[in-house]
Amino acid sequence: MPVEYVLLVNKNDQPLGTMEKITAHEKGELHRAFSVFVFNNKGELLLQKRASEKYHSGGLWTNTVCSHPKAGEDVAASAKRRMMEEMGFECDISKAFTFIYKSNVGDGLTEHEFDHVFFGYSDTEPDPNPEEVEDWKYVDMDWLIKDVKDNSDHYTVWFRIALKEVNQHIESRKMA
Repeated sequence: MPVEYVLLVNKNDQPLGTMEKITAHEKGELHRAFSVFVFNNKGELLLQKRASEKYHSGGLWTNTVCSHPKAGEDVAASAKRRMMEEMGFECDISKAFTFIYKSNVGDGLTEHEFDHVFFGYSDTEPDPNPEEVEDWKYVDMDWLIKDVKDNSDHYTVWFRIALKEVNQHIESRKMA
């Protein structure tokens, strides 16, 4: 398997260089990431269950797509590329917000990410890559918020953090 690198950034998302992905997670270095949230025409969110074999957070439910852009790669272009690689479909996406978090994800690894969050809309049924995705489902947001509260250990840490702001964005659009 080829060595993967992440783009280290400062708290203003300015590039500082690259580091092997596993080393960045062992050291807890701040690096650029993205999370894509795809909704269908019913307003349901497409979740993926990460493949159990993933080196961290395997078997947990999370947003539609999450990954790291390559150095020099546009974040939105990277998000679209990974959507095809992970979920097997494309759709238009738009940037919604960013956030920074740092959290232990087990096995001596720490996620410390400057996360760019994108929203997309599609009714396309995914054709996921089994090396990346174990399962998928569309879920109602009200049900999801309750389930994350009741069963937080079933979801990735970044998803739990982002979900509150994702829901606020959705609610503000309903009021507009």
